[in-house]
Order: sequence, then C-alpha cells, then structure tokens
Amino acid sequence: MFDPSTVFSIANTTAALAWGLLLLSPPGRRWTPAVWRLTGRVLPLVFGLLYVTLLAVHWRGEGGFGSLAEVQALFDVPGALVAGWVHYLAFDLFVGTWIAQRAAALKLPHWQMVPVLLLTFLFGPAGLLAFMGLRALRRPNALAWQAAA
Repeated sequence: MFDPSTVFSIANTTAALAWGLLLLSPPGRRWTPAVWRLTGRVLPLVFGLLYVTLLAVHWRGEGGFGSLAEVQALFDVPGALVAGWVHYLAFDLFVGTWIAQRAAALKLPHWQMVPVLLLTFLFGPAGLLAFMGLRALRRPNALAWQAAA
C-alpha cells in the first residue's frame, strides 16, 4: 500500500508539476491565486499527511534525532527515508510559494524570482537566502521587522 519507491515517485512528480505551475504563475494572472493555494496550502498539507502516514507505517523505532548515527539509522529504513524526503518537498514548496507571494507584494519582477524559485526547488535554504539577498538589494526597507498581524 505504501511502497516507498512508489510513494517517492508519485511525490516527486507531484512536487515537480507544482513547481512548474508556480514558475509559470506570475502575479496578476487570473490563475495565480489558485496556484498559490495549491502550492502553498493544499499540497504542503497533503505532503504533511503523507509524511505522518509514512512514519506511522514504516518507522519501527530504529534511529532518532539525537545524533548523526541515530539519524543515519532512521534513514536506513526506506519508508522513513521517503518520509524525510516528503518533509523536504512540503517545506520547500511552502517556502517557494511564500517567496512568490512576498515578491509580488514587494512588486519584485517575476522574471527575477524564477531563478530564486528554481534555487529553492533544488536547494531549499539556498533559494531562501537568495531571495532575502535580492530583497535586501531591491527593497532595503522590506527587511525591517514587522509585527505579525
């Protein structure tokens, strides 16, 4: 039912298609809000549910998070390894959508965000770092601390 290889393939394909939609959805297009809901809310929640399910089905108590050796033992279980990968897919897609939405709010050109989004897709935190750097260069005041709404 939850064969790790099959889940990996389906999750990867789904994430790649979602990233494609995100890259092809500049602000102002009528479909962009729907894409942002899908990539920033729906799919991260689906991936979150998949993550929890994979851990419940495949984690047998081996390993943990207290040391590198424990993490390695955890990821020696293929289902737990896929759960970890799905974790990355969920968070990177969520962060990529946040970047797209923040960039739109700051009126940063979408063409400048495409490489940043690709970097986020491929290397997660490096894309976030690139966005924060670009944002600092283009809109220095955008980095000022703002209280949450």
